[in-house]
Amino acid sequence: MRPHVAEALIAFDLDGTLIDSAPDIHAIANEVLAEEGAATITLEDARGFVGRGAANFVAQMRAARGIAESEQARLLDAYLSRYQGAVGLTTVYPGAAEALEALRGAGHRLCLCTNKPEAPTEAVLDHFDLARFFDVVVGGDTLAVRKPDPAPLLAAYDRAGSDGPRVFVGDSEIDAETARAAGVPFLLFTEGYRKAAADSLPHHARFDRFEALPGLVRDLLAGRG
Repeated sequence: MRPHVAEALIAFDLDGTLIDSAPDIHAIANEVLAEEGAATITLEDARGFVGRGAANFVAQMRAARGIAESEQARLLDAYLSRYQGAVGLTTVYPGAAEALEALRGAGHRLCLCTNKPEAPTEAVLDHFDLARFFDVVVGGDTLAVRKPDPAPLLAAYDRAGSDGPRVFVGDSEIDAETARAAGVPFLLFTEGYRKAAADSLPHHARFDRFEALPGLVRDLLAGRG
């Protein structure tokens, strides 16, 4: 007899986990820099700056091009004004939507916890028809703090209102630290924006194809793996 697998509450990161948004972020960053008469950044620069929210991204972009800190608020406004509509170059990772569908079909509840601000998060979820999978969305400006503080992740779980086992799926050092701080198992997607070696990040299991995710969740909840 197969062991009973409890229905879980599974939280996902967004950028670098479900979607590759770096090309759009790169493009709007370079629009802002061009208006300043500054040199552009590379796509790899953009990937490296992603993860700690829009303000941190702009701060790193600005510092990389020697723009004074006094310009931060103005540049952030210019960046955010473009951010919500920046979906044309973004792609969903292969198999991600199908994995979400399978997890929902297995009875699990899904929520989203991202450092991306709420408005562009909702825009990209609607653009790719992903919003239907998530009971709760917590963005980078939903609370006064962002990941790796565990509060946004815990808020996402609490708002979903489920008593089942909790799991977090993400791609980065920030996500790994958030899961550790929240005391939940972490499943690491290795094809996102991680900077350190996968072995150096605390995780229960890792995967490079979304086809593997439903099985990893089953194994985790059944106490295997």
